[in-house]
Amino acid sequence: MVSDKKRCTWVTGDPLAIKYHDDEYGKPLDGDDELFERLSLEIFQAGLNWRMVLRKREALRKAFKNFSIGRVASFTEKDVVRLMEDKGIIRNKLKINATIENAKRLKKVVAEYGSFANYISTIDAGQKDVHKAFKRQFVFIGPKIVESFLQSIGKLPQIHEPDCWKARTRRKTRLDKTVR
Repeated sequence: MVSDKKRCTWVTGDPLAIKYHDDEYGKPLDGDDELFERLSLEIFQAGLNWRMVLRKREALRKAFKNFSIGRVASFTEKDVVRLMEDKGIIRNKLKINATIENAKRLKKVVAEYGSFANYISTIDAGQKDVHKAFKRQFVFIGPKIVESFLQSIGKLPQIHEPDCWKARTRRKTRLDKTVR
């Protein structure tokens, strides 16, 4: 990690945010559990800031069994109670329930498409209402969550501040204006 690079202001001074910004954000993912984790983290971020999610990421991984789709899909109400008592995670019952429900729905998506990555590849990321395709499959999904998710996994261009070193490497495309 090079500290003299100019970065987006949201990462300033936060080692976890710098590492995520420089090493993960916008890099393609294709593992089902990795994609599930990223989608779940975007859902947990709704209404909060990304740095908080990054600070709680390891606790979320532990609580959600490394975002193993099969394991999370088998969670019961007892697990919801356990998660709501876990002070290390974001304790929002709607988001917790959405993560469990999305794991159940992802099992069906994987059965139909072969993988979550295959499902994502069938969606035109540039279509105006791309979030509707996700909303048909998942819960707690809106345009901003879908846009952020697709940017984070390299399916849409990332948004960087003009002075950020990554802004120079980003290509502008018609997708910049379509998902909002």
